[in-house]
Amino acid sequence: MIIKPHPGAILPLALTVKVAREVLVEAGFPADVVLLAVDQAGAEITKDLVTHPDIGIIDYTGSSAFGEWVRNHARSAQVFTEEAGVNSIVVAATDDFSGMCANIAFSLSLYSGQMCTAPQDIFVPRSGVATDDGHRSFDEVATAIGTAVDALLSDPARASGVCGAIANPATLARVDKARSFGRVVRDSQPLAAGCSATPLIVAVDAAETKAHEEECFGPVAFIVAVDSAESGIDAAADLARRKGAITAALYDTDEARIAHAVKAFARAGVNLSINLTGNIFVNQSAAFSDFHVTGGNPAGNASLTDTAFVANRFRLAMWRRPKAA
Repeated sequence: MIIKPHPGAILPLALTVKVAREVLVEAGFPADVVLLAVDQAGAEITKDLVTHPDIGIIDYTGSSAFGEWVRNHARSAQVFTEEAGVNSIVVAATDDFSGMCANIAFSLSLYSGQMCTAPQDIFVPRSGVATDDGHRSFDEVATAIGTAVDALLSDPARASGVCGAIANPATLARVDKARSFGRVVRDSQPLAAGCSATPLIVAVDAAETKAHEEECFGPVAFIVAVDSAESGIDAAADLARRKGAITAALYDTDEARIAHAVKAFARAGVNLSINLTGNIFVNQSAAFSDFHVTGGNPAGNASLTDTAFVANRFRLAMWRRPKAA
């Protein structure tokens, strides 16, 4: 097994490989069963590894653009990918408006949106939604989510722990560019220390732009105005089917509409979380869990928990020899 880390994430994988090699030796196997292959930006070796004839299985996680290249150039190797996509939340109605806003705020802020499970698009009907606090307009929903982010990050120490650091300067450039895509509801700001950014929230209208349909990796969220709750569900599911998604969430109190959403997102091959308002969040799912990648849309071609992910790695090679006379 050859572990190939991103040039910006060598240390954590080096520590992991070190422990793996020690365990292999303790179990009586050669340490070189697991190797670490490092490179640097501008001198990458990933393509050489992917196309090497001795490589039989490739597990890839990263951008969809390079994931497509891997799948197209991997020769005879089996390829399992967990890529990227556009994760969506649909706000149709809620019986806990403050709990919903707080939950969404944490999901937007966690690791500064640098998770493959982080939500990006929040679809809200232009006419607003029914809540336990009465009817809330589109603008009120957008503002309330922004206010909830402010409240969550008001303490600098907690903000640093929740948001962490920005891993790539390109992410900060992406945040700057996203400001021009619509009306800024909440601007992104750096934290007190380190390379950091709090969530940028931009309001857009689905009838006027498709900027929200492209992945904008990092602390960027779009509040997307749609005709109705039903059209928001259909738009989010269609986006998952076309662009890929690992997570999806719905806030609603109408059981018939919830049932429609369950079917729509299932057809799009994305797992759905409904009415999360407590300490469970749409983007918190372990990599090897049943709520992380289905293999049913462009966000990845494999589920990391199904039998095919394990069984397809093995083949039987036998030998036979006639019995001597």
